[in-house]
Amino acid sequence: MQKNLTFHRLPGPIRLVALSGVLLCMLAGCASNSGVIPTGSGGFLIAKQAATGFPGMGNLKAEVYQAAVAHCGKDKKEMEVTTYTESQPPFIFGNYPRAEVAFKCV
Repeated sequence: MQKNLTFHRLPGPIRLVALSGVLLCMLAGCASNSGVIPTGSGGFLIAKQAATGFPGMGNLKAEVYQAAVAHCGKDKKEMEVTTYTESQPPFIFGNYPRAEVAFKCV
């Protein structure tokens, strides 16, 4: 006779691994990228947030700057930074790495 295994009947270590996998998949979907947002008066904003705090700031700053340069480059203009902000460590409890650049195309 074969036993039906349900989640609550799994041995402790296997249940922990399964639960960890589910939580990791859920966290992976939390990264956000605003894209280019017009802010009026010829200004734009790009914000990007990592899914977790594990990689630190990583390439976020480079990625938002590259997106801003590419946006202005479409019109054969140069990107001029108005402001740049980034989140500060510790990257825990929802304070994930985030980079934000406000810019104009000149």
